[in-house]
Amino acid sequence: MGNCCSDEAGGRSAFGGTGASTAGGGANDAVDEFLRYRGFQGLFSQIELSFSATNLRDRDMISKSDPMVVGYTKGRDGALTEAFRSEVVLNSLNPSWISKYTVTFQFEVVQTLVFRVYDIDSQFHNVDVKMLKLEEQQFLGEASVILSQIVAKPDRILTLNLVQIEDPGHPRSSGQLIVHAEECISSKTTTEMTLRCSDLESKDMFSKSDPFLLISRVTEGSMPIAVCKTEVLKNDHNPIWKPISLNIQQVGSKDSPLLIQCFDFNSSGKHDLIGQVELSHSLPFGICICSNFMNVDSTYSFVCYRQIQISLAGLEKLCSSQEGLHLSLAAAGHNQSAKVLKSQLCVDKFSESTQHTFLDYLRGGYELNFMVAVDFTASNGNPRLPDSLHYIDPSHNMDLSSRPNAYQRAILEVGDVLQFYDSDKRFPAWGFGARPIDGPVSHCFNLNGSNYNHEVEGIHGILMAYSSALYNVSFAGPTLFGPVITKAASIASKSLENGGRKYYVLLIITVRSKLVPGGLIMQLDGVITDLQETKDAIVQASDLPLSILIVGVGGADYKEMEILDGDRGERLESTTGRVATRDIVQFVPLRDVQNGGISVVQQLLAELPTQFLSHVRARKLQPHS
Repeated sequence: MGNCCSDEAGGRSAFGGTGASTAGGGANDAVDEFLRYRGFQGLFSQIELSFSATNLRDRDMISKSDPMVVGYTKGRDGALTEAFRSEVVLNSLNPSWISKYTVTFQFEVVQTLVFRVYDIDSQFHNVDVKMLKLEEQQFLGEASVILSQIVAKPDRILTLNLVQIEDPGHPRSSGQLIVHAEECISSKTTTEMTLRCSDLESKDMFSKSDPFLLISRVTEGSMPIAVCKTEVLKNDHNPIWKPISLNIQQVGSKDSPLLIQCFDFNSSGKHDLIGQVELSHSLPFGICICSNFMNVDSTYSFVCYRQIQISLAGLEKLCSSQEGLHLSLAAAGHNQSAKVLKSQLCVDKFSESTQHTFLDYLRGGYELNFMVAVDFTASNGNPRLPDSLHYIDPSHNMDLSSRPNAYQRAILEVGDVLQFYDSDKRFPAWGFGARPIDGPVSHCFNLNGSNYNHEVEGIHGILMAYSSALYNVSFAGPTLFGPVITKAASIASKSLENGGRKYYVLLIITVRSKLVPGGLIMQLDGVITDLQETKDAIVQASDLPLSILIVGVGGADYKEMEILDGDRGERLESTTGRVATRDIVQFVPLRDVQNGGISVVQQLLAELPTQFLSHVRARKLQPHS
């Protein structure tokens, strides 16, 4: 836009505007680990931030300040990256800026934003704001905020105090910055499709294939990024999958190119590609007949084709035409063209609607309530010894910024994300697998030692109760999840019965076994003793407003935990034969996170908004307007 001015009738004079700035910051059950490998990301929304300020400092001698706001994203290492500059508002201590800052909201990430306000000197009034050197301008104040703090507020408006740290011990107030958040409408537009395949080839020796579809958006560099998956259908060469919902924001636009792949599910996680739909296809649409202009008695006929781009718009056209697209499979040689298969992909139904989003429900008054349960079984080792998973270095004690143990780290990382969605920040906290003072072994005791109250104040309260419990209980066993899950489900059930607008998130931190020098397993009480009872409790809770996050610590095998995670392709079944109505369990071993670049929070929390939406939509619950 170059220079952009608003007149006085509009309320403010401005120049140097550069428009909006952007920064990246139900039924789909297949294989989560496979999708993470393929680049699958959690639910996200585009948020547009608007800014105004009040009572700014006046740094000009003759007139008032000419303020501009600059936005930064803050990395985990504390480094700031500039992401946005507004226009400059002339001669105002109470400006309202026109430029908007569009940022991608990621639920599973703590997104820290920093805003700085500058008074732009009059000699730079004809310079585009992108070219301004900030060190040449007068600094008016700074404020920081977690994006979740804004979007979790019902009115999505947050007032921040601007401070000037001239003297580190006495920061000086420099007015207020008001930030208002709005979810972009494109984040709410959803398509629903019913897809089917016919004549799939078998990839198994003695049975039919177990197919599922993977839909990926294709980047400008031709890299596929997975965005959606269907359920797995067993022994079916003509599968019709359940309707899938795909947010247009996830793929960019209706015309963004897509790649659709059909895989044969394998429990090992190494799925066989049955075939895929190429990015563009030619479809016949009729016979064309024309005359030879030199000989009116001669006519020619030929088949006419139309190109169809594989995108949401293309799939909509495919549904209208009731045509099918042939799957293809890459040939062995690099220079050979892909083999076209007999198998076809068809779109039986296609619809588009505007649905309430996760953020709509937060705005309507819904809250996420955090719960935590800690494993105190003997397989953790003596907490007073450095080789214990519960060991807290006494030289650091509560200085968690340096060396938190695995349990503290899981509580901190998950709690730091979820705490902003709970208004009273009173969190239920339990322990299991230990003997409280003068009592029998308990598989669900209050972490704070109280006989009556299971809640603690804030994340710090959880950490304090945990540290105290380490030396006030006797580690025992066996490992039982059922009592803790049943307790959490009871709280969620009562809230639902009373019309509460709460969704509960239970974090279970557990260990399977402890290794001693020589690689021997010291104890095996970390194995889930009540596996079937745990399954029964999860199936029973699948109708409730509850999700369960499990973090496994220690260097052991966690196959039992992976069974509980419905992302493996099958939903849990109880002893009575009842099948879980939805997947409510997410599991991740902490060791995987320690050895890789994806944080435990991102792995655990990426699917939580989807699980929340599957619950409210299944019950046809609406957010308050």
